[in-house]
Amino acid sequence: MKVLVIGSGGREHALCWQLKRHSPGVELYCAPGNAGIAREADLVPIRVDEIQALTDFAADLDVELTIVGPELPLALGIVDEFRERGLPIFGPDRGAARLETSKVFAKEFMRRHDIPTGDFEVAHDAAELEKAAKPFGFPVVLKADGLASGKGVLIVHDRKELDEAGRAFFVERRFGSSGDRVLVERFLTGEEVSFLGLCDGQRLLPFATCKDYKRIGDGDTGPNTGGMGAHSPSGVVGAGDAREVLERVMNRTLSAMREEGRPFVGVLYAGLMLTDAGPRVLEYNVRFGDPEAQALMLRVSDDLAKLLRAGVDGDFGVPRLNFRREAAACVVLAAAGYPGTPETGAAIDGLDVAASQPDVEIFHAATAEVDGAISVAGGRVINACATGRDLRTALRRAYAAANEIRWPGRQLRSDIGRSVLEAETIQESGILSLPRELRRRPE
Repeated sequence: MKVLVIGSGGREHALCWQLKRHSPGVELYCAPGNAGIAREADLVPIRVDEIQALTDFAADLDVELTIVGPELPLALGIVDEFRERGLPIFGPDRGAARLETSKVFAKEFMRRHDIPTGDFEVAHDAAELEKAAKPFGFPVVLKADGLASGKGVLIVHDRKELDEAGRAFFVERRFGSSGDRVLVERFLTGEEVSFLGLCDGQRLLPFATCKDYKRIGDGDTGPNTGGMGAHSPSGVVGAGDAREVLERVMNRTLSAMREEGRPFVGVLYAGLMLTDAGPRVLEYNVRFGDPEAQALMLRVSDDLAKLLRAGVDGDFGVPRLNFRREAAACVVLAAAGYPGTPETGAAIDGLDVAASQPDVEIFHAATAEVDGAISVAGGRVINACATGRDLRTALRRAYAAANEIRWPGRQLRSDIGRSVLEAETIQESGILSLPRELRRRPE
């Protein structure tokens, strides 16, 4: 089967790695890819926003399955274009992708369908922002309505920060048109987790649970990033919360999308806060999370090419996904300056030593190869990932690998998974397959 993966980050490297190992006979292409993906797939020099060129490439090569990694091509309507040309592609069309491309749409959708989420208001200028935030008190969460590469979220703690945020959104236009509307949300406390599932328009196959770490600094300090690490299982989700998420969030979202004439095909991702009142949805994504995908792909043992191709036709044909029993962890290594302007061009040392360690995989994100040397080409650069019999072992191996990889100004968090291990709350099987007839022996 000819398969095209669209994207150039760690998520896409992990997807290509999984496909090469679990999809026999796959002929794999990636557009545009990176220096690490080049070892798994034939790279195609087409950017993710060049929708017509990607469509033409898939048509000319008779690609039998395209998998979309990042959100931008989904927002630009790549699925609509491929479907119009009769090309099989796994992902939501532009209408269904609004669950991610408009945070206001997503919150109003949740309100319409009684999907648990926090209270919110919408502001269109600085005056409305101040008025909307007042009932919630401080801290309060502000989110750009549109896509902002995971960086359009501000948590403000006082009136001065609120005024500064108003200028950033509406005067400085820091987030461009994505900040034309600002979602104002009540600040929720609890444990943040990620739930993902594959959807064929009718039903959902849940992934193992996962937890990611979005802030740049240890202890969840500093600005938001695209993600600085992840592990699976999450280690914080009990059976009761898992049932509620599956029934009240994931399955209800899928059925509600059908009711509204937006049947959802693709990856449905719910970022949630486990509060004292139960799980609450913070946001939707409509594609694999990054770095969640890096941890999950180490555990998935299915032939994803075959499965996703069946999903494009509207029926996966299987009752559940299958996972390795081991835990998996991912530590992100970022460039100096990230999440602001990253410093690029530095040569990266230690990749071969890191990759040679047992049960370790190194997934490239923003890398380039020049004259045989791998160098920094963006913000989040390398993902040091590992598996182990338990989460503690997987994390220890991932950090051992990460510590072998060096370049000037390299950044990484030192506490991925620490709070979970210290709390000793690993009470889950790691698999969200809850109907009795689908249950199997816990991991």
